[in-house]
Amino acid sequence: MLLAILLLTLQSAPAAKREASNVITVLCLGDSLTAGFGLSRSQSYPALLSEKMRGKDYRCDVINAGSSGDTTGGALRRLAPFLRHKIDILIIELGINDAFRGVPVETMRANLQSIIDQTRAKWPNVQIIIAGMQVPLFANDPYVLAFGQMFPELAEKNHATLIPFFLEGVGGDPTLNQADRIHPNAAGQRVLAQTVWRVLEPIVEKLAAGSAPARVD
Repeated sequence: MLLAILLLTLQSAPAAKREASNVITVLCLGDSLTAGFGLSRSQSYPALLSEKMRGKDYRCDVINAGSSGDTTGGALRRLAPFLRHKIDILIIELGINDAFRGVPVETMRANLQSIIDQTRAKWPNVQIIIAGMQVPLFANDPYVLAFGQMFPELAEKNHATLIPFFLEGVGGDPTLNQADRIHPNAAGQRVLAQTVWRVLEPIVEKLAAGSAPARVD
């Protein structure tokens, strides 16, 4: 009897491993916009992406790694634990808090590049989505221009998918933001989810038809 149980366990383990590998894991690394500041986690755009994926019968695990007030440097420092688990898609939404602090654009760029490099070192086939950010132009300020250009440049260099402006349709609209006029409300988060879904869905479709990324130990 014991031998039969052992054989059954050994036979089922590879199947379970294959089944787990078919789950598409999306890591959303970001700041308060990803965390869903002022809202419940279920109202944040990562949770809404999970709903969209499950609604289309994709087996998925969407991880909300948003932290309010986070910077590119802060996200880089807390990245390692997330890399211990399979990552198929990494969505990076960072930089605006750096800009508010006047962090040099080259420092931001280096931090974001390190996030990409470390993720790909562990999961070589991970798909990267970079959420572009913008700040209002003040007389063509060089810092503001360099900040806005950083995101498409990083996307091109790393063959990543770019969301040109993460807050498209939300930024500056009082009906889609909380009282602080900075953080999206629940309706605003739904718009963000749709913006991300436009670029995420084709990647998910491709991954669902293929295999999970290899891990490098």
